[in-house]
Amino acid sequence: MQATDIQIRTKPVFKKVFPDENHKFQPLPAPCGNWPYSLDIKQVLELPDDNKLVFHMVGDTGSVREPTFQHLVSAQMVKQITAAPDPADKPLFLYHLGDLVYKYGEAEEYYRQFFEPYKNYPNPVFAIPGNHDSDINPLNPKPYKSLDAFTSVFCGEEPHEIELAAETHRRSMIQPNVYWTLQTPVATIIGMYTNVPKYGVVTPEQRDWLISQLQSARKDIEKAVVLCLHHAPYSADVNHGSSRYLVDLLEGVFSEARAKPDIVFSGHVHNYQRFSKKYPDGKVVPFIVSGGGGYDELHPIAEPGNPGYDEDSPLFDNVALEKYCDHRHGFLKIAIAKSGTGLTINGEYYSLPHSMLKDGSLSAKLTDAFEVEVNKINHPGNSAH
Repeated sequence: MQATDIQIRTKPVFKKVFPDENHKFQPLPAPCGNWPYSLDIKQVLELPDDNKLVFHMVGDTGSVREPTFQHLVSAQMVKQITAAPDPADKPLFLYHLGDLVYKYGEAEEYYRQFFEPYKNYPNPVFAIPGNHDSDINPLNPKPYKSLDAFTSVFCGEEPHEIELAAETHRRSMIQPNVYWTLQTPVATIIGMYTNVPKYGVVTPEQRDWLISQLQSARKDIEKAVVLCLHHAPYSADVNHGSSRYLVDLLEGVFSEARAKPDIVFSGHVHNYQRFSKKYPDGKVVPFIVSGGGGYDELHPIAEPGNPGYDEDSPLFDNVALEKYCDHRHGFLKIAIAKSGTGLTINGEYYSLPHSMLKDGSLSAKLTDAFEVEVNKINHPGNSAH
């Protein structure tokens, strides 16, 4: 929320004037795994409980000018892991929502912006690429292709030593593609890739893949369906606003697949926002933005009445901004657990003031908490509050 902690906006916005950046689209690298690009989490880590999954989630952790905030956010996530009073509440991994490295996805920036700030993070890190991870610096004296560095760190058939990691000794991840699905006992986590342009671009092949993943996930009543993408479909901030392209794309996909996720996460916007969208069938889908992971510039929420923004679009019907935090960095802790008739997704957003200096004695503040009941057996809808 604003520094006054008073909620001043309840709807997302579209910017009335915005650049056309479709020329920035970059071709996708070849996958290193087979279709449908699925990874079983048990290939990476041992789960203490097949009925509950706890993990961190955050985006936009890279930083060019001021590294303090990314170090602070990382340190607070490490503290939650190492100091968890209950082992069942200990996060098992980080799911990164993109933009690990600014401003371009250059290999030489990965140590300073990712490996070094996360050298003490003891758990695996999964990721989807952000627009900055995917962009190319035309002035780099060593030509490279989009996502060369990202795929060397996160995609591969077997884990291996990464030269970019230096003395941190973090090994590569084994994700099968830059868009991929993480299978767990309690959730199917679908990770999209939305490319470089400001409001996202999705290839027809990936759109078809997303439809197939939603249709497949719909059949498994034992799992929640989580959709992750870097660009935010809905936002009320002054820098980006909502993506009309992604709202249209996702609604078309949900309609064609005859299936919707139980929750949607994104980054790209440098703040925290929690939206809810109620569909005609009664299902309520939260759309969560968590992009305050460390980049020093945070994005404020547009004040009501600002003539540069439009909140009256029919695309915003039944969409409500429930909570936001636009003046603090922060991260999510997500817990997905089986309940009597289905599953429950619990989310907690922890924040740290933008002005706070790096100090290990300081603790993150619980700023928002939400719960999503996923009852796939008896009712097609769910509830979020």
